[in-house]
Amino acid sequence: MTKTWNNRAWFLVLPVLLLVAFNAIIPLMTVVNYSVQETFGNNLFFLEGTKWYQDVLTSSRFHASLLRQFTFTFIILAIEIPLGVAIALTMPRSGPWVSVCLVLMALPLLIPWNVVGAMWNIMALPDIGLLGYGLNKLGIPYNFTRQPFAAWFTVVLMDVWHWTSLVVLLAYAGLRSIPEAYYQAAKIDGASRWSVFRYIQLPKMNRVLTIAVLLRFMDSFMIYTEPFVLTGGGPGNATTFLSIDLVKAALGEFNLGIAAAMSIIYFLITLLVSWIFYTLMMRGDEQ
Repeated sequence: MTKTWNNRAWFLVLPVLLLVAFNAIIPLMTVVNYSVQETFGNNLFFLEGTKWYQDVLTSSRFHASLLRQFTFTFIILAIEIPLGVAIALTMPRSGPWVSVCLVLMALPLLIPWNVVGAMWNIMALPDIGLLGYGLNKLGIPYNFTRQPFAAWFTVVLMDVWHWTSLVVLLAYAGLRSIPEAYYQAAKIDGASRWSVFRYIQLPKMNRVLTIAVLLRFMDSFMIYTEPFVLTGGGPGNATTFLSIDLVKAALGEFNLGIAAAMSIIYFLITLLVSWIFYTLMMRGDEQ
């Protein structure tokens, strides 16, 4: 049997695609234009070719920011994905508490990013903040404005609090999609709790977890507002991630060529990793 393809549905999607393409291509072309030219104001531009790309790729500053970005992304993925799955497994699957749990899980996602940074900035202050004052009272020296490790700890803790809920909701949706017959068959076979998770729940959550990893990678790799409001990239450059360094180069130093080249490289790295995740996800579905 052969499938009958109806391409008329593309006419319904085409306006949206054109609008998205217009909104994406115009800013991208502007950035590309800046990345190959130099300007000294008065709307005068001078062609520089690939000079800015070479400067960025050979810059120790860019390498340090990129390393901090990948380190942060790896840490939060290693924490949020297992933690989100664990919380989703403990949530009820029926009854009135389901709605209560879902609302509580969604609350952190509704708070604006700048408010999240401001909240944690106040809470982490070593003199009056609940977190900072409490840790110092316990004899643990803590000052995120002076100690790089404390700054990293606070930024990671803030991101885990803010975004683990997204993983929980996705994992919970994957768990709810598993037919009850699977659990009944496992109970008849005398399967342990670990066996149910290993051979039923985890494979069925494979797709949503891949989406969760992809979303959290993109969000964490483009994080800017929360750490900027919390630490400003400090102390020193300890929490100056790639996005913060990019804004500093563009607005603080007015190095538009360097910033534009960095933006293109930044975009290509994010696109490449996202494509890898998508390829792995589709390959898993085919198997």
